[in-house]
Amino acid sequence: MEFGAIIVLFLVVAGIAILFSFIPVRLWLAARFSGVAIGIFSLIGMRIRRVPPKLIVQAQISATKAGLHISTNEWETHYLAGGNVLQVVNALISADKAGISLQFKTATAIDLAGRDVLEAVQMSVKPKVITTPKITAVAKDGIQLTAISRVTVRAKIERLVGGAGEETIIARVGEGIVTTIGSANTHKEVLENPDRISKTVLDKGLDQGTAFEILSIDIADVDVGSNIGAKLQTDQAIADKNIAQAKAESRRAMAVAHEQEMKARAQEMRAKLIEAESQVPLAMAQALREGKLGVMDYYNLKNVVADTEMRQSISEVGRVEAQQSERKKDLSQ
Repeated sequence: MEFGAIIVLFLVVAGIAILFSFIPVRLWLAARFSGVAIGIFSLIGMRIRRVPPKLIVQAQISATKAGLHISTNEWETHYLAGGNVLQVVNALISADKAGISLQFKTATAIDLAGRDVLEAVQMSVKPKVITTPKITAVAKDGIQLTAISRVTVRAKIERLVGGAGEETIIARVGEGIVTTIGSANTHKEVLENPDRISKTVLDKGLDQGTAFEILSIDIADVDVGSNIGAKLQTDQAIADKNIAQAKAESRRAMAVAHEQEMKARAQEMRAKLIEAESQVPLAMAQALREGKLGVMDYYNLKNVVADTEMRQSISEVGRVEAQQSERKKDLSQ
């Protein structure tokens, strides 16, 4: 009997332990003492639906203490959808204390969209300063400038779903800085009035379609870089010089080729002339034999040739003397 009683007692204790491990009695008591009406069967249902009862009870207690009226079913739905329950309840409490209108559906939508809803509420209360990276642009006079700006933004709760993020703000501000510097006639205009960049960028309404409202744009630093215009002109001059040299080399090569071609043609013509002259004595002898050329005709032809050669030698001597006299004049001068 004693052994059987021990077994029964052990089974009873084990059953009670299993029952209390499955039924979150402590959470039910904590909820009751916190003024949150959650039934014991609701907690059991959460276990069955694989929803952590502790998480839901903590969120419901925090919301109830803050005066927010949200049902446990709404918390369960958000958890099952993959949301961050504690972050949403903290954001709702922060918004309520700061006097910001934030509905439960809006907060859960922002959370499910992948944005940090608590950080968004904090940014609505305390604006955030975004420092842009170094942005380089060139003024019309060719001088390069590098600017760094600080953009003060405030989150807009109603724009967080579907609105662009910080990257878009940085990109738009960078584009505005490049446009402003590029439209300046000289880099000195930008250095003298750096607030010109801020005014131009703000006038563009860069926060449209984003989740933020731009409060101010402050130029933190402007540095002078290299003379890009002079460098480009130098590179262009070098390129033009190389092109001119290439064209001159091409013309020289064509001239050399033409000269060689003319020499080849002259040699060919000279060879043909020598060949033709070699046929002259044979033709004259043939003409004498056949009686087509008389002896007197032959002598007259020789006299004409001799006279022509004499005239050529005289003209050559005159040309040489004229060149010598010209050289003497040049030397005397």
